[in-house]
Amino acid sequence: MTLIKSISGIRGTIGGSIGEGLSPIDTVKFTSAYAFWLQQQNPNKKLRVVVGRDARISGKMVLQLVCGTLMGCGIDVVDADLATTPTVEMAVTFNNADGGIILTASHNPKQWSALKLLNGKGEFLNAADGEVMLAIAEKGDFSYAFIDDIGRYSQKSFTEQHIQAVLNHPLVDVEAIYRAGFKVVLDAVNSVGGIAIPMLLEAMGVNCVKLYCEPNGEFPHNPEPLPEHLTEISAKVKEEQADLGIVVDPDVDRLALVCENGEMFGEEYTLVAVADYVLSQKPGNTVSNLSSSRALRDITEKHGEQYFASAVGEVNVVTMMKEKDAVIGGEGNGGIIMPDLHYGRDALIGVALFLTHLAKQNKKASELRAEYPPYFISKNKLELTPNTNMDALLDKVKKHFATEKINDIDGVRVDFEKDKKWVHLRKSNTESIIRIYAEASTMEPANELADQVKQVLKS
Repeated sequence: MTLIKSISGIRGTIGGSIGEGLSPIDTVKFTSAYAFWLQQQNPNKKLRVVVGRDARISGKMVLQLVCGTLMGCGIDVVDADLATTPTVEMAVTFNNADGGIILTASHNPKQWSALKLLNGKGEFLNAADGEVMLAIAEKGDFSYAFIDDIGRYSQKSFTEQHIQAVLNHPLVDVEAIYRAGFKVVLDAVNSVGGIAIPMLLEAMGVNCVKLYCEPNGEFPHNPEPLPEHLTEISAKVKEEQADLGIVVDPDVDRLALVCENGEMFGEEYTLVAVADYVLSQKPGNTVSNLSSSRALRDITEKHGEQYFASAVGEVNVVTMMKEKDAVIGGEGNGGIIMPDLHYGRDALIGVALFLTHLAKQNKKASELRAEYPPYFISKNKLELTPNTNMDALLDKVKKHFATEKINDIDGVRVDFEKDKKWVHLRKSNTESIIRIYAEASTMEPANELADQVKQVLKS
């Protein structure tokens, strides 16, 4: 597997020859480049970086390589060890650090690993900074600290501090959750969610039935929280007569929910439901990416506020949230960003806000889900030849749908306002394909719209 380098991180599979994945040499190389970039941003300063990891099997090995390299670059290391992605993001500010590295391949299978790089605000590097860092890595002209200047090493857990910040959030009503007496089933795919989420639930008086909460990195099923991977928790929720099923991915930045009847609440609707509650308490704008459901826009406008769509990618969502002063944002994959907590997708705040909403509404999860606009997304892809002229393809689509509303900040999205449906096309960053997402009020017209676009492209 080829190493994948982007602003969202350095990803690859573990094992094999150099150049086939994320080898130890690559890990040292990109950690060194990040350290050099960080030193350029903070000249003449002794730097400190927080490092944390999810529970995947390669984590401890990669952690030791990263910590040792940072120390060799003269940077002090705070090893948070097993920690969720949002916990490490918050730990950067908790610890007044200058940056952070998260060792996680998110929802990818166990053979994958990645370095996700943070700035001094605990946020992912933007496109410009990411390009500079990658250029430093490509050049490979590193120098390391002499003996008296090597970095110091310390260990500290930030999970409890993160949980306390969530409990202290002004829109989290712990008392209401306590009174509701919820019983939930949690599937944490044997990663760090099995540490953090039960601690959070216990602090709110929620009875938690644990399913795959041992942080050993042995994923019991495909770790991406999609309906086809969640049949076991669906059955368990009904068996336990629980009020809700909670599913997180290995690094706990995505949140999927299961209704009390075993049906999926829908990853797209995690953000919709939480935004509905937040907007009922705090007026303001919302943001999600172009491939996310229109339901967030509908809910936002129901509250008399404005919705904005960003390019795909957490960095892009965060950038637009700051520009539009959004009170909540995220992505349709179950990622919730609450800026008054921190600018990062965070399943912990998502769980607390959703349970608050459910408690205050005094409804079953299925009843709450039924209140939201029904939309269905058809997700498709089209193989491309290596010499495909992507710009020409997108121009063809724009001309074909010229009478409709066009957004081309990231590929092309066409909105059919009259029918409340849309289609979004964008080239994959990792494969020779074009992704085609279409949404409508039922699946049939969504599929038909996707097929129509495919025919335009093929013509």
